[in-house]
Amino acid sequence: MHILFLTDNFPPEVNAPASRTYEHAREWVKAGARVTVITCAPNFPAGRVFPGYRNRPWQTETVDGIRVIRVWSYITANEGFYKRTLDYVSFAASATIASLFVRKPDVIVGTSPQFFTAMAGYAAGLLRRRPFLFELRDIWPASIKAVGALKDGRLLRLLEAIEMFLYRRARTIVAVTEAFRAELIERGIDAGKIEVVTNGADLSRFKPQPRPEALAARLGLTGQFVAGYVGTHGMAHGLDTLLDAAALLRKRGDANDIRILLLGHGARKAALVERAQQMELDNVLFVDSVPKEEVAGYWALLDVSIIHLRRDPLFLTVIPSKLFECMAMGLPVLHGVEGESAEIVRRDGCGETFTPEDAMALADKLIGLARDGGRVERYRDRALAAAPQYDRTLKATDMLSILRRTAGG
Repeated sequence: MHILFLTDNFPPEVNAPASRTYEHAREWVKAGARVTVITCAPNFPAGRVFPGYRNRPWQTETVDGIRVIRVWSYITANEGFYKRTLDYVSFAASATIASLFVRKPDVIVGTSPQFFTAMAGYAAGLLRRRPFLFELRDIWPASIKAVGALKDGRLLRLLEAIEMFLYRRARTIVAVTEAFRAELIERGIDAGKIEVVTNGADLSRFKPQPRPEALAARLGLTGQFVAGYVGTHGMAHGLDTLLDAAALLRKRGDANDIRILLLGHGARKAALVERAQQMELDNVLFVDSVPKEEVAGYWALLDVSIIHLRRDPLFLTVIPSKLFECMAMGLPVLHGVEGESAEIVRRDGCGETFTPEDAMALADKLIGLARDGGRVERYRDRALAAAPQYDRTLKATDMLSILRRTAGG
C-alpha cells in the first residue's frame, strides 16, 4: 500500500504534529507500506528555514525509508492570524500541485491542526480519484476563536462551512481524542466513519535517564527543584499563569529552591520574557527551542512537568501530546487542563491536576511536591507503569489498519 501524507510540519521540526507524523510513518514503512510525505521547508516556530534547507518549489529526501517531498510556501513566524493563514494557504496550493506528481497512491491523508492542509488532501484525493482520510488534531476554527485570534463574523462562518464540508467529504476521519469524535457526531457527522487514535510517545526515545548534571550546572539549576513547561508558547497556553505562580513563590520563604523553566518558542514568547524581566523573576528561566534529539535531556532536568492551557470549554476536548512523553520519561505532571486529559492523569495516577489559570493553586502544588519526595516517586512509578499503553508503535499499528480499510473501502 502507498500512503500519501500531507502535513505542513515534519522533522527536523520538533512540535507535536511533526513528531506524530514521522513516528507513525516510520512504523508504517517497517510494516511494509510505502509512505510519501509532502511538507514544506522546516521553519516552525520561528519562521526561519532550518540550516541545510531552502524554500524551493520541489526538493526531496529520504528519512528512515519515508520519501519526503518539500514544496514552497510563504514562510512566517508562528504569530499573526493573517500571515499564518497565508502560510497555510500557500502550502495547501503547493501540496495539491505536488500530489499530482506522486505515483499511484492508494490513500491520501491530510492532517490538521488548521484545516487548509486537509483541504489539500481532499483536493488531491478528488484529482487522483483516491480516498481521502482527514486526521483531526484540533477543532479548527473553533480553537482560534477560543484564543481571541478571530471574532464572530462572516469569515468565521465561512471557515466553519469549509470545516463541515471536509468532515462530510472525508471517507474516514481519525480524531486524536474521544471528545473530538463525540463533538463531530453531535454535529451530524456519520459516527461509522470516525475513528480515534490518540497521541502517544516514542518509548525508544523518551525513557527514564539520569539528570544531566552538566546541563543543570550550565543553566544554574544545580540543587534546585525544577518544574518545567516544554512546548509552544502560544496564545492558547496561558503561560502568564506560570509567571504569576513564580511571583507567588518568590514571596514564600519556603520556596527559594524552586525554579520554573520554560523551553520553546511561539507567538507569546517575547511578551512572556519581557514580563518576567519587569517582574524581576529570578526563579524563571527561558530556554529557546532545541533539536528533537535534545528534548529528552531537558525533560530529564525536571522534577515535575507543568502542562497548561487557558480555561476555555474548547480545551475540555484536548489531550496535550506532551503528557505521554512525560509518562514515558517517568516524569510527574502538574496538569492545568480540564476535561479528557485531566481524567487520564487522575486515572493513571501520574500527577496532580489544578484549575487552569489559577496561579495560587499551581504555586501551592509546586511547594507540596518539592517538600514531599515520596509523592514525587509514587507519581514517577505510576507514570512509567501507564506509559506502555501509549506506545507510539501501537498507535501507528492502529492507524495503519484504518488506512488499509480506507484504501480498500
